[in-house]
Amino acid sequence: MNTVITQPSAAPVIQALRSLGYNSKTAIADIIDNSVDAKAAEINLVLSYFDGDGLITISDNGNGMCEETLQAAMNIGSKDPREFRNPEELGRFGMGLKTASFSLGKRLSVLTKQDGVYHERCWDLDHVSTCNEWQLFKQIPLEVREKIGDIEGVNGTIVCIDKLDRFTGYETGNLIQESSFYTKVRRIHNHLEFVFHTLLENKKVHISINGTNISPWDPFMIKHPSTIEGETQLIRVNGQRIKVKYFILPHASHLNIQEYKEGGGSKGWRDQQGFYIYRENRLLYYGDWLGLFQKDASSQLVRIRIDIPNTADSTWGVDIKKSSITPPEDAMSRLESIAKLARRVSKDIFYFRTKSESSNSTYKGNLNTWEQSGTNNGPQFVLNRNHPILSEIFGNIDDKTSKLLNLYLKFVQLGSPSNIIDTPKSENENVQNITDAQKSLVIQFANTMISLEVAEGEEQLINALSSQAAFDGINRSTLKHILRMENVVNGRSG
Repeated sequence: MNTVITQPSAAPVIQALRSLGYNSKTAIADIIDNSVDAKAAEINLVLSYFDGDGLITISDNGNGMCEETLQAAMNIGSKDPREFRNPEELGRFGMGLKTASFSLGKRLSVLTKQDGVYHERCWDLDHVSTCNEWQLFKQIPLEVREKIGDIEGVNGTIVCIDKLDRFTGYETGNLIQESSFYTKVRRIHNHLEFVFHTLLENKKVHISINGTNISPWDPFMIKHPSTIEGETQLIRVNGQRIKVKYFILPHASHLNIQEYKEGGGSKGWRDQQGFYIYRENRLLYYGDWLGLFQKDASSQLVRIRIDIPNTADSTWGVDIKKSSITPPEDAMSRLESIAKLARRVSKDIFYFRTKSESSNSTYKGNLNTWEQSGTNNGPQFVLNRNHPILSEIFGNIDDKTSKLLNLYLKFVQLGSPSNIIDTPKSENENVQNITDAQKSLVIQFANTMISLEVAEGEEQLINALSSQAAFDGINRSTLKHILRMENVVNGRSG
């Protein structure tokens, strides 16, 4: 034969597997996936500090495992990701149980029970590092076995992780305080109620952590009456059916303080916008536009749900941690068009605070104080001069007051934060060429400031003009030239 069999050294490979990029939240979620795949209805997590020599247990009442299945589950890479998997199955590589556990601590013990018969295995990374061989213990150490306890019922599994060097700093010289330990526990709690919210909502599973039930956190605020729910769209990518549905969350004016706080999630409203990708109702990836758009304030109401089957893992680049994803190019154009529509709706609601009964309706109405200008040149938003209240005001004031109000509204419009463009003042003090409209506005403003006795003298007028966003980009020499040419200071230009 022209080949040789090589076996990688256990110690360096184990250390590499500990550094795949898990954090404590994604690691715990990955371990829970195994319980979900085992058809568990109850999953209970217990995280104990024990003066830093802590312990994490995940117990479930799922199918349990026989001796052969347990051995396969404890092998490194026990699945071929190309093999057929049952619908709703979350595992893919046969790596998650081990790699997630090793990212938390150096010892992984699994006690399982099937049809009333117990089986057990234990990985101890200190032992593996010492012997540099893939030696898996067939029995759990007595001190761990006593802490785990027994499994109620005829079937179930308990996963136990201790020697928590990565989670608590055990035996590293950097032991975390008990308060920091339970801060991590709270973050894990929040993460699980988000990642598994659909399964929890559908009553597929019940999860608790340290005796506290985990309630689902719905990022789409489906139950709120002001949430806009788009139609489910089906797209086919490489023969796989993908479901896409956008949600436009309520404007802040439609939410009470508690609803607003909860709706912002862990990242806050602005950073929670974007695509939410689920595989078999388990959240994989969220809060990002996949490089299609930049995050902005007016799109913060948009959250788009994408559901892919487990057969699409390879196409969508699902990684071992189930926390990173790379959508196929064939899907991107469809996702972009759906997102553009949703972002446009969000923009209207964000600025105008309106809500339509139909996702295909126009969101602006003549009662809005602001309207989109529909042009890329000049202000993006203009005041609605046809608003009935404004029309009533103009109908009850004289011409002089009407002119003053019009000028004021013009500066309100140009000074709106949405219309301000960061144009630095020109450092060139030569007189600039400006439009007749800009020149006319300078003269109107200057005359009004003198008439109202707000400013007097050339220097005060120039300072007042320079402070207005409408005159950004016009240097002082140009302003002075206009005032002198029109004799504004001395003679009042008409």
